[in-house]
Amino acid sequence: MTLDLLQNPFFQRALAAALMIGFANGFFSGFVVLRKHALSVSALSHTMLPGITLGILIAGALTQLSAFLGALFAALFVGLGSVAVARGKRIAQGTALAVLYTTAFAAGVAILPHLETRQELEHWLFGEILAVGTTDLWITFGIGTLTLLTANLWIRPILLTLFEPNVAAAQGVPVRRMQYLLFTLLALSLVASLQAVGCVLSVGLLVAPAATISLLTDRTPLLFWGGGILGAAGSVAGVILSAALNLSAGPTIVMVLGGLFMLAWLFSPKYGVLVPGRR
Repeated sequence: MTLDLLQNPFFQRALAAALMIGFANGFFSGFVVLRKHALSVSALSHTMLPGITLGILIAGALTQLSAFLGALFAALFVGLGSVAVARGKRIAQGTALAVLYTTAFAAGVAILPHLETRQELEHWLFGEILAVGTTDLWITFGIGTLTLLTANLWIRPILLTLFEPNVAAAQGVPVRRMQYLLFTLLALSLVASLQAVGCVLSVGLLVAPAATISLLTDRTPLLFWGGGILGAAGSVAGVILSAALNLSAGPTIVMVLGGLFMLAWLFSPKYGVLVPGRR
């Protein structure tokens, strides 16, 4: 059955989307792991839901465009807003993020009962990668390319900002702008994975790949490129496995990546807990 599906245009587009989204998000997961703020990613991923409800309310219908723009607006508003609030140093960024995230999510919950498309929102909660169209592929390709090019262009000042913000500022790096840039790229990565794995599960694509690679190597470049390769391979494998087992593709992708993480945690030659001589 799976071999027959490979001839299906819908399945081919799903595989292409999984490859692009998996690589782009897997690459960017290196920043998330190095920053040690995976919970921030979780907050932003859940923020996309109220953004989608706001998009429906304004547009009057649940469409690809309204969902995409609403999710992007909400993620940028909360992410960049937390950086702006923390600028005064009175409120920590994590605190600001928590307040803005819960406020946005509460607004989404309040709006939800007034929408006529509540049942259709399930696809945006957990993803529906088999419904990806040609236009969606181009959008995904554009976002992924923009994210990868920007991240590679500014990777040194971003890393310096993550590890030594005071040193970065002393060397003339615009630390605050780098923080804005990082959250913008994070929001774009989350929105790019929206149709593949949905709001709830998108955090898996932005944490698991680099977290797995970090158990296998200490080299920072491999954290990014290895994360991209692992994210792409795990996403494609998840789509194929979901077809073979008649499971939803989004959850299967995240389960595959989570399973690879557990295998690395158990059997990694460097840090595996079941490797002789390791604790």
